[in-house]
Amino acid sequence: MSYLWQEFNIKTFPAETLVFRDGVFYEDLSDYESAVFNHETNTISIEKTPKLPVHIIYIGEIAGNIDINIDLNAENTNVFLTAKIINKKPAFLQFFIKNTGKNSVFDGKIISQNYNSLKIDVFADHLCENTGIFVKNRVLANENSETILNGFANIEKNFKNCDSDISFSVMADKDAKIIMKPVQYIKSVPNSARHAASIYQPNENQIQYLRSSGLGSIEIKKILQQAFLEQ
Repeated sequence: MSYLWQEFNIKTFPAETLVFRDGVFYEDLSDYESAVFNHETNTISIEKTPKLPVHIIYIGEIAGNIDINIDLNAENTNVFLTAKIINKKPAFLQFFIKNTGKNSVFDGKIISQNYNSLKIDVFADHLCENTGIFVKNRVLANENSETILNGFANIEKNFKNCDSDISFSVMADKDAKIIMKPVQYIKSVPNSARHAASIYQPNENQIQYLRSSGLGSIEIKKILQQAFLEQ
């Protein structure tokens, strides 16, 4: 699997892995024992506490409508999602995350490069006390692209001491269209519940510094975009 790490710059650690490439699950690239993947419903279920964290890796080019369901049902479990995607055709990507495992945490990072029309919906349900769901979504919105980002976190009644964070950050071309909507539905007192939406623009000091190094406008743009994506 090392070529995946080199090609997509994925930081790895000891974990059970489930690997998706270009929207397709690759069994031969995955190494897991505690999770179950249902091909018909595109659902990852973690029913028993694993010895290692679970790392879901979603990389490559996408198009069309894609649903990914993640059911974290085991207690005392850490699940990580690393998504690095590109769309050159219209794409609609939905993540449905359910955490019913006491003292279990889901930590997701979704990094996208949008060249067309991209919509990403994240639904995060806390269905047990002492659960955590954190999703950070970073998008590079290129010229004439349209990006819609929706995040809905739900802490159900009587499920106290949860931690929830849904955030969006976009670096956008001046001709790109952006819509962001992060929402928290809180029905029980949490440890923390946050949401954020921001648009990043390089400042003049950064641009002048790179120009002083002898770089041209195209090179500067590429460097700033790469820095934003890998931040």
